Amino acid sequence: MKEINELNFPENLKYTEGHEWIKRDGETFTVGISDYAQDQLGEVVFVEMPETGETFARSDEFGTVESVKAVSEIYMPISGEVVEINQGLEDAPELVNTSCYKEGWIIKIKPEDPAEYETLMDRSAYLDTLKG
Repeated sequence: MKEINELNFPENLKYTEGHEWIKRDGETFTVGISDYAQDQLGEVVFVEMPETGETFARSDEFGTVESVKAVSEIYMPISGEVVEINQGLEDAPELVNTSCYKEGWIIKIKPEDPAEYETLMDRSAYLDTLKG
């Protein structure tokens, strides 16, 4: 496992205590797990994702990431409807390890209340959480 200062946490994202990240892309939001989360999990071998059209409340479990070490639940950072899943993860779940913020995203959602996004942690607050 890497030291926190060796990991990548982009400034343009928001983060959750559960180590999910979320990015606003116009009317939709892209969700994945942070570099810290993928590093802690180790080699990802499977990603369970919801169906498009499913709706979830903030903090609801929407899927799991399975690694050679453990299975970890993934939670919704904000309430919304799943409008797209990352089909590429079905054949290449390791994208979560190699490109967690680009090719390794997990779902895209249409938010129920976009204002929830503003209540999430920015990079600085997330780093403070990781450092304890």
